[in-house]
Amino acid sequence: MDVLLKVESLGKHYQNKWVLKNISFELFPSDILGIIGPNGAGKSTLLYILLGVVTPSLGRVLYFNQDLSKKRSEILSQVGFASHYLSLPYSLTVWENLKVFACLYKVKKPESKIEELLEIFKLKDKRKSLTRTLSSGEMMKLNLARAFLNEPKILLLDEPTAGLDPEYLKYLRELLKNYTQEKKLSIILTSHQLGELERIVNKVFLLREGETLVYGRIERIFQNFKVRSLEELYFKFFS
Repeated sequence: MDVLLKVESLGKHYQNKWVLKNISFELFPSDILGIIGPNGAGKSTLLYILLGVVTPSLGRVLYFNQDLSKKRSEILSQVGFASHYLSLPYSLTVWENLKVFACLYKVKKPESKIEELLEIFKLKDKRKSLTRTLSSGEMMKLNLARAFLNEPKILLLDEPTAGLDPEYLKYLRELLKNYTQEKKLSIILTSHQLGELERIVNKVFLLREGETLVYGRIERIFQNFKVRSLEELYFKFFS
């Protein structure tokens, strides 16, 4: 099976401090990797490096056997990103926001793609609403719809469950799992909602102060550490 993403000995140094140290992992088609750890563990820095926004001090990131530092534009055309913390233009409507990004991504038949995503992410009734009027949950839905515009092979999600109600969380969980199985989409996501994360991931990466504590398939991790949940695993290291 082809490796979609390979992170090799990654390190990041800021102001006399290593915020990431010797991080390595691989992502295969249909993988869903959950990155967990306390605030300040390095989760966001790692995501920004994977997006090419932050340059690593050591190591390298390979997408589709290509070095991110040399082929960033080409690579990121196949990568989606959504974050609870990402703001979109407030003066545009939901539909206009998606149209702008569809043009940036050079999406073929953008209008039909936008209509499809409005339906999928349950935003049809908000299509004419100004972005500034959206709730935090609706903003997250819009961010997710935007991330799917370019039909990515890899999806990076930063706190994607924030602001979403339980019913929509269940819907989103099944949607993402179906995409990974049917379209071989691979996902990396961060979340503090460990119970929700456990229901979707097949791999876990546990960080503390920029270092790898645990990495591997979730069922094997549970077996090795004699725990029954991600919450138990988390508090085994951070209680």
